[in-house]
Amino acid sequence: MSSEALPARVRVSKRFFFELAHALSGHDGTCAGVHGHSYVLDVTLIGFPRAGTGHPKDGMVMDFADLKRIVQEVVIDRYDHALLLHECEMDRIDLDGTIFARTTFTPWQPTCENILLDIVARMRPLLAEEARLSAVLLKETATSWAEWEDRE
Repeated sequence: MSSEALPARVRVSKRFFFELAHALSGHDGTCAGVHGHSYVLDVTLIGFPRAGTGHPKDGMVMDFADLKRIVQEVVIDRYDHALLLHECEMDRIDLDGTIFARTTFTPWQPTCENILLDIVARMRPLLAEEARLSAVLLKETATSWAEWEDRE
């Protein structure tokens, strides 16, 4: 790139995978029972590639390894191989047994849409200003997903 070229914003994306079980309390279909999905999470950042010859992150919006660390901390460690239930189900689960050791209760219905919004809310504060969260896509099945996009 020539020194005269205008800086251009770039989108960078990384894909992640995790397994999660959930049940939709009060749902009028089969999703009311405990079931699981192999989720696919696409995280897209937008920013200007760093222009600093000699800097270890020169030319990057964000190092993919740094993004992986953040997603590991706020998504994978929280959700992978866990059971996610609405807090109204808390009295129905015996948490003393190891079978429910990775159960998390939420104040919101654990739909794909709400899980996506929780991921966005947890990730945004951990990203540098230079690499803003632009879009997040959470695939629950091969044919069903929810998307979030920053409209700023």
